[in-house]
Amino acid sequence: MTVDGKITTRNFSPVDFTSREDKAHLIRQRALGDAVLIGHTTLRRDNVRLGLPLKELREARLTRSQSPYPLRVIVSNAGRIDPALNIFQTNFSPIVIFSTTRMPRKYQMALREKATLHLSDTRSVDLEWMLHQLWHDYRIRTVACEGGASLFRALLEGGLVDQLNLTIAPYLFGGRDAPTLTGLSKKFLPASVYCSLVEMRTVGDECFVTYRIKRRR
Repeated sequence: MTVDGKITTRNFSPVDFTSREDKAHLIRQRALGDAVLIGHTTLRRDNVRLGLPLKELREARLTRSQSPYPLRVIVSNAGRIDPALNIFQTNFSPIVIFSTTRMPRKYQMALREKATLHLSDTRSVDLEWMLHQLWHDYRIRTVACEGGASLFRALLEGGLVDQLNLTIAPYLFGGRDAPTLTGLSKKFLPASVYCSLVEMRTVGDECFVTYRIKRRR
């Protein structure tokens, strides 16, 4: 995020204001998870594959008894996910989609050829249930969430975040229409979230911070 807490511009452009080190840091964090999680809106805007381009990261996963690539998990309440997105053009790791029965049938038919669907009969995806399913069905113990802000906020509100990896970039955007780490909502979180500093390092003008999230009683 920028110094004033913005994670993108008011046009929701893909992040391009951080350094190569930040992008490499993101890939390293992705490589640690058993699964990588992304919201549909962020997936559509960034059109990422969620892979691991460096061979040494894949080899390190094997030494930790993980698969070469993390399981790729997409969350979408409405389920209108374009099967032509880049993520569906690769098969280096399975793709799992959590959505609801609001997903139109034509999307269900197209996506079942490319991913495993978990559709709940609810208005929105129950994220705690989703994480339980990932553990029960896929033996996933660690999940790296790559956004977006609405998904991150929902996870925070549910007390489902253990750790926050944050890069502070040397820019100020200003404005009320550019989202912060917890999105554009003007509402406070249900309760303040306390973060305990675990690590902080600087590379050039950027600051890389790791916080441990203190769980509410």
